[in-house]
Amino acid sequence: MITDKLGRPLRDLRISVTDRCNFRCRYCMPRERFGEGHTFLPKRALLSFEEIEKFVRACIPIGLRKVRITGGEPLLRPNLHELVRMLGQTGVEVALTTNASLLAKHAATLADSGLDRVTVSLDALDPGIHSRMADCSIPVVDVLDGINSALEHDLGPVKVNCVVQRGVNESEVPRLVRHFKGKGVTVRFIEYMDVGRTNGWIPSQVVRSSELLDKLREEFELLPVEPQSPSDVATRWAHSDGSGEIGFISSV
Repeated sequence: MITDKLGRPLRDLRISVTDRCNFRCRYCMPRERFGEGHTFLPKRALLSFEEIEKFVRACIPIGLRKVRITGGEPLLRPNLHELVRMLGQTGVEVALTTNASLLAKHAATLADSGLDRVTVSLDALDPGIHSRMADCSIPVVDVLDGINSALEHDLGPVKVNCVVQRGVNESEVPRLVRHFKGKGVTVRFIEYMDVGRTNGWIPSQVVRSSELLDKLREEFELLPVEPQSPSDVATRWAHSDGSGEIGFISSV
């Protein structure tokens, strides 16, 4: 088994199957950098499904237990369910990170192909705030339909990741907790992070996890949850009535 510098076992593998996305979230793929003139990778430059499967099988003897399929938006990759089926046959857990705008259409096929669970990126329930953050015309109801389809096809527990920016969507934080409480969905709030030169990171827009937790505890009774693994990325808190969890992912 391979470990990192902190002695944590490396059991998870993230595989990006495309660099394309139908959203233009400002903290990830801002339109001024990824507009109509942007050159994405040609299809021939992407790993084939067979190459991905071969690599995953090579990693299993050194401790691989879970593969997370990401993008861009992975559901833009044609026939993604075939890759899910191929990876599922290796015995690893297969998860998907998606903006869920196309998930309602594909959830049944993905579940039948062996997908275990999904994580959805959703930064707001308010249509206007969603449109501002995603910078696209895809309505938030499409994302919510995708989440509901994932739940209907047992692709859970579903996790919803929300990147919080001060002055943009911090007002949505309690609303998201209220909406998903008791529905089998864990909402995780991610500190707005500096991820390079493309997202125009503004330090004053960072809302610390501790600030969010203090605000939420004014409304919800939350109890700390012990980490399941040393490599857990989120700190977890459970509703005292047993109706679910929330989490926080903080910058280093």
